[in-house]
Amino acid sequence: MRKQVRGEAAGVSPKDRLHVLESSRRHKMARSAHAYVRGNTLKFYEWLEAGAGAKLPQGPPIWICGDCHVGNLGPVADSDGRVEIEIRDLDQTVIGNPAHDLIRLGLSLATAARGSDLPGVTTAHMMEHMIAGYEKAMASPRAADKLPEGEIRSIDAVMQRALKRRWRHLAEERIEDVTPSIPLGRRFWALAPEERKSIDELFETDEARAMVTNLNRDTKDAKVKVVDAAYWMKGCSSLGRLRYAVLLRVGPKREKRFCLIDIKEAVLAAAPASLPKKSKAQDFAERVVAGACALSPYLGERMMAATLLRRPVVVRELMPQDLKLEIERLTCDEAVAAAEYLATVVGRAHARQMDAKTRRRWRNELKLHRPKDLEAPGWLWSSVVELVASHEAAYLEHCRRFARASA
Repeated sequence: MRKQVRGEAAGVSPKDRLHVLESSRRHKMARSAHAYVRGNTLKFYEWLEAGAGAKLPQGPPIWICGDCHVGNLGPVADSDGRVEIEIRDLDQTVIGNPAHDLIRLGLSLATAARGSDLPGVTTAHMMEHMIAGYEKAMASPRAADKLPEGEIRSIDAVMQRALKRRWRHLAEERIEDVTPSIPLGRRFWALAPEERKSIDELFETDEARAMVTNLNRDTKDAKVKVVDAAYWMKGCSSLGRLRYAVLLRVGPKREKRFCLIDIKEAVLAAAPASLPKKSKAQDFAERVVAGACALSPYLGERMMAATLLRRPVVVRELMPQDLKLEIERLTCDEAVAAAEYLATVVGRAHARQMDAKTRRRWRNELKLHRPKDLEAPGWLWSSVVELVASHEAAYLEHCRRFARASA
């Protein structure tokens, strides 16, 4: 029998979802300026469209994250359990300008530094080390294989936690128990009958069954059955989109082998694409999967594009080791080290798509336009300064509206 936990959002019906999701999104974005930056991708691309994009270097057209903030990076596992820190959210991925990922990451790091009450000089050092880490990855794409031991406590801690996690940790964290049901409550909501029917039908297809059984290698050709499913309230970007958690049993019932699946609707990316429309993947879900395979191979191999309720969705098996980075309080040294390391991770994701000649040309372009008193390119520094100022103002205005709405 399905469990139901008590909570503010328990029993939210499909028709009431949008209101609850909007309220949750406003609340999350009001928590801090960094949370506002993470939850407002559109403001970044409005800044680009207003003319800022024309001032940036045009890097080689490659798959970019499109929403490259700190929370979208973290430990990711492959099907064999190997773990690396990779880009972990590809909703906005497009074939675009890699400079956009650099600026978005710089904005996120600078906002995190301000949230940690670090001085402005630390932000300047972060931008310098960020570009140094990115250039290191351009010179050697395998440069981000290892985390600098002990230098960044918050990143090292989440990596060590990821390496120790097993299925029971994922089950207890996501569904609050290892028993085969998803408890309805604050995060998980009941499905409409047509939603459950469509999910059941999806996992009866050969493609979905093959994805699940291929990842669970000792259960190839096994039966896959939907044990439970629920709407999943998760993140700021899922407002109004389909988002489901699905608990599957793989193999015979007596073996009790389960896996947890995330189904997420794919929509038109806000990030501008470098290639003409005819060259882009026409299906939004196919675009997300293609970007994931290019940028984050460990994640990409666990994803597939599908259609659910006539909408494109990305289906992904969750692994216990998948965690996001939470960088809230940093020392000056940690902030600088984190900037260099995370930029190296992003650089590696970009560099694996380029040949040696293209990497060298892009690296040389990054070395241009550097002021005498700063090792970071002028376009990166001025862009981050502009964006921090505009986002701080927009954040305060958001908080004013939120406070009035909550009164």
